[in-house]
Amino acid sequence: MTGGVRKRTGFSKLLVVLLFFVCAIVIVALLVRGNGCCVVVQVAVLPRITSVGSSWDASPTATTQSGKTIIPATSTRGASSPAHDLQEDSEAVSASEEEEAPAAAAAPYAADSRWNIQWESVASVLSSFSSNGTGRRGIARVGLLNFNSSEVARWTSTLPAADVRAVSLAPAADAVTWQALYPNWIDEESNRSSCPTLPNPDAAPHHHNFDLVAVKLPCRGQDWSRDVRRLHLQLAAAKLTLHGSSSSSSKAGMVLILSESGCLPLPNLFPCKHLFARRGHAFLYRPEATYLRHRLNLPVGSCQLAVPFLRPSPTKLPSATPPGTSRTSRQAYATVLHSADAYVCGAIALAQSIRQSGSTRDLVALVDAHNVGAEHRAALAAAGWQVRLAPRIRNPHAEANAYNEWNYSKFRLWQLTDYEKVVFLDADLLVLRNMDFLFEEAPELSATVNSGARFNSGVMVLEPCSCTFDLLMSGIHDIESYNGGDQGYLNEVFTWWHRLPRHVNFLKYVWAEGDRAAQARMLTAEPAEVHAVHYLGMKPWLCYRDYDCNWNVAELRRFASDEAHARWWAVHDRIEPAELRDRFCALPTSHMEVLEQQRREAATVNAPDGHWNRTITDPRRRIKAHYHH
Repeated sequence: MTGGVRKRTGFSKLLVVLLFFVCAIVIVALLVRGNGCCVVVQVAVLPRITSVGSSWDASPTATTQSGKTIIPATSTRGASSPAHDLQEDSEAVSASEEEEAPAAAAAPYAADSRWNIQWESVASVLSSFSSNGTGRRGIARVGLLNFNSSEVARWTSTLPAADVRAVSLAPAADAVTWQALYPNWIDEESNRSSCPTLPNPDAAPHHHNFDLVAVKLPCRGQDWSRDVRRLHLQLAAAKLTLHGSSSSSSKAGMVLILSESGCLPLPNLFPCKHLFARRGHAFLYRPEATYLRHRLNLPVGSCQLAVPFLRPSPTKLPSATPPGTSRTSRQAYATVLHSADAYVCGAIALAQSIRQSGSTRDLVALVDAHNVGAEHRAALAAAGWQVRLAPRIRNPHAEANAYNEWNYSKFRLWQLTDYEKVVFLDADLLVLRNMDFLFEEAPELSATVNSGARFNSGVMVLEPCSCTFDLLMSGIHDIESYNGGDQGYLNEVFTWWHRLPRHVNFLKYVWAEGDRAAQARMLTAEPAEVHAVHYLGMKPWLCYRDYDCNWNVAELRRFASDEAHARWWAVHDRIEPAELRDRFCALPTSHMEVLEQQRREAATVNAPDGHWNRTITDPRRRIKAHYHH
C-alpha cells in the first residue's frame, strides 16, 4: 500500500510539472501572437485609469493617431464565467467609448451624414482621374473628412498604395448658426463686427500636401443649403487641399465631395468650371490654388464686409485706362432689359452715370429683341451700351403678365463668358461714385444685404461661366424663390454670398421717418458718399421732374426722396446726345394721367408733405399736352 501511494504521489507530481510546462508554453504562445489575453487581465485587475495615449491601442477596431484604421484579427478570447464576461463587456464598452473619440473628431457631423456611399460612383470618378493620365498612382496622400471608421477602412482598401488619413475636425459651436454668420445688421463704417470662428482641420504640417481630399457632406432638411455643418466641411476641405503655407504656392490637390442627390456643393467655392468629373453623388474637383486662397481669406459670412467700406474721396476722376487693355478687357458692367421699353430711359441714364464716374469698362446690355424695339436698342447703343440680344427666360412659377414673369432672364448674365468678371446693375440704378474697385476686390457672389441672410440682386459681382448658367436653369422648376423672382432664386443657389457696403447699392427707402434727415445729408454730400442709388418705387423718369411722385401715394412714401430724385435729374440733364433724353425719357400721356390722379387723391386727404400742391414746371407735361391736343 505504501509503495502504491508513493507511486501515485510521484505520478501526480509529474502530471503537475507537465501541466505547468504546458501552461507556460500556452502563455508564451499567446504573448507571441499578441497581448489580447494580457489586455483582458489588465482590464479585469487594474483600476480604470487610462491615459489618452494608451487608448489608441486598446480598441478592437481603432483609428490611430496617424489616421489609419486598424482592423483586428479574429478574437482569441476563450471560455470564461458569465460574471467575467459581464465585467469584460462593460469594460469593453467603456474602452470603446474612449477610443471612439478620435473617430468622432474626424467625423464631427457623422450623425447628420448617415447615408450610404455609392462606392461604385467613387470608383468611377477615380477611374476618370486615372484615364486622364495621372492615374491612381499619382494619389499618394489622401485626407478624409467626416467619414466613420468603416468608411475609412473602405477608402484604405480602395487605394491600398496611398497613405490614407482621417483628418480630425472639431465641430462648430452650437452658437454658430446661419443667423450668426449672416446677421441683418453690422457696423459697416468701422467693420469691427466680428464673425464666429469655425475650427480648422487638424493635420500635421508634413502631412498637409494631400493629393486628394475627400469629404462627406450632410444633407438634412429643406434648408440644407444654409447648413453650418456643410459650410464648415467644405471650407475645411478647401484648406486641406492647398499645398504648403506660402501664399505664392500654386499647387492644390483634388477635392472629392460626396453629397446626396439634390444637395450640391457651394457653387462659388467649388465652381463647376473646376469640376473634373461627376458620377452620381461624387463630385471630383481640380481647384485652382489662387482661387481657393482668395475665397478662404474672405469673411466666413456676411458678418463682415468683403471689401472696405470707407475709401479716400477722390480729388479727381480716376485715371482713365484705355478700353481694351489687358487689365480691363475682361471686365464689364451689365444690365438686363427683357420685358418692355419702360426701363430704356433708366438704362440710358445708368450708362451716362457710369461714364461720368470715370469708368472705361465695357458696358453690356442684354436685351430681348421681341420686347425692346430696334429704335430703343439703337438708343441704348448711342448711350454707350454694347447691345446683345438675349432671349428672355420665363419664370415657370409666375402668373401670366405678372411683374416677375420674365425676370429669370437675369440668369443670362452667366453666359457673358468673354468676360472674367461682371458687375451687374439694375436699370433703375444711378452711379454717383466710381465702382471699378469691385472688379479687383469682390468675388462671386458679392452683393449688399437685403434682409437677414438674403442679399439684394440689384447689384451683384459675378463670374460668367456657361456651366453656372446650366446649373441655374436646371433648378427653375424645383427651387422655390422666397419673393417669386430672380432675387429669391439666386439666394437659394448662392447661399454663401459676400457682403458689399450698402453704399454700393443704396436703397432709396426710409425705414423710419426719423431717418430722412440722415439720408438727405448722405445723398447731397459732395463729393458723393454713395456709390450707387437704387430707385425703388416709382421711377424718377416716370415722375414729374419737380418732385418725387412717390410722395403722393401713401403706400409708396417710404420710397420718396427729393434728394435722390434731384440726383437722377442732374445726370439726366447731362445725357449726350441730348436727343436721347428728349425722345426716350419723354412722359407717356397715359402715365401723366395716372400722376394727376395721384395728385388729386393726395390733395383730397391733405397729405402733410404738401408735394401735391407744388406747381409743375416739367416741360414734358407741356410738350405732351401740346401733342395731345
